[in-house]
Amino acid sequence: MAIINSIIALGAAVMMPIIFFVVGLIFKMKPANAFKAGMLVGVGFTGVSMVINLLLGALGPASKAMVERLGLQLTVTDVGWATASTIGWGSPIMPVVVIGFFVINACLLFLKITKTVDIDIFNFWIFLLLGANIYAGTKNFWLAVISTWIIFIITLIVADFTQPIIQKQFPAKTEQLKGISFPHLTCVAWIPFGIVSDWIIERIPGLNKINLQPEKVQKRLGVLGEPISLGFILGILIGILAGYQVNSILTLSINVAASMYLLPEMVGILIKGLVMVRDRVDEQLHQWFPTRKFYIGMDTALLIDDPSVLATGLLLIPIAILLAFVLPGNKVLPFVDLASLMFLFALVAPFCKRNMFRMLIAGIFIVICILYVGSDISSEFTEAAVMSKISAVKSMTAITNMVGSATTWVGWIFIKVAEMINGI
Repeated sequence: MAIINSIIALGAAVMMPIIFFVVGLIFKMKPANAFKAGMLVGVGFTGVSMVINLLLGALGPASKAMVERLGLQLTVTDVGWATASTIGWGSPIMPVVVIGFFVINACLLFLKITKTVDIDIFNFWIFLLLGANIYAGTKNFWLAVISTWIIFIITLIVADFTQPIIQKQFPAKTEQLKGISFPHLTCVAWIPFGIVSDWIIERIPGLNKINLQPEKVQKRLGVLGEPISLGFILGILIGILAGYQVNSILTLSINVAASMYLLPEMVGILIKGLVMVRDRVDEQLHQWFPTRKFYIGMDTALLIDDPSVLATGLLLIPIAILLAFVLPGNKVLPFVDLASLMFLFALVAPFCKRNMFRMLIAGIFIVICILYVGSDISSEFTEAAVMSKISAVKSMTAITNMVGSATTWVGWIFIKVAEMINGI
């Protein structure tokens, strides 16, 4: 367990280059090329992290200011995905579950049940977080472990099924996303919300004519529709809602605009390294298994640079705060994860055809679900944090997080079913 924790502590920017270098060597890349590919992935991840931190650093205080302006007094605090990941990796079930992931993935590939080779190891915390909540709610070690393995299998299957759709619906990334799937439970869980929202709006006269795809917006508005301009405008809007002074509003808007411009550039560097390894893996696997097709499982960070994902995530911040204020029975105080809401749209976007209007409607229902689920499972979430020795819990009544697996509808079902089974 100590060895695994030491590796995880290195972070994705260090883990991923090592993983890609080793994968490259396994699939007979020249060491120099494998090294270059790994370094490009590492540099890309570092760049993406820097830009995201810039965005989160700018939006975090603004989100806090909006919450304070509304005077929200709620008992369950959103502590963010970083704390949630620590809960997952610190859970007592972690060593057994992670070893099981590798064995399960290999078996599913061997049996031709799935095509995805999940190398997104850092984001195993998403599955582990759900397992930690199940363990906290049941105190049944093996029930929690088996439940986590089951949801891992389901996610791999869904990642296979959705890969062609995702690749097709991101036209600027069609070639880059070839052979890439996204076994990311947090994002996978919200795909049905995108499908249903798109289906309903398509059948409502008038609303079905609203097309806010980034390309359409840019064509109509010209330079004002470009990502850098949208970021600037959204930054001003958020700054005003936060009650900022003019100088702070301008600083925020520039930071948001910079993030929307720089993020695609950083993702592009990451993808260069990814494509080098992917092409070699595809070539070698085709030689070994001429009739098989494989996908490489990656982080949805590859998708959040899309203007539809970023812009809709920013628009959802004030809406999420308002919903927390008006929804009867809600106990969750949106806080740390407000700045990360764009991740919720990474896999919703392709199923809404990247139409930001439809994505925003889906996002409203997603946030409503998160707030109610977070309220209901707050005791399990808080206990999971205690079991993972998260000291910050002591100063809070109860905690949850918004961009994670436990607060999805899938997570809620697994937690409640496990508790029901344990009570029999």
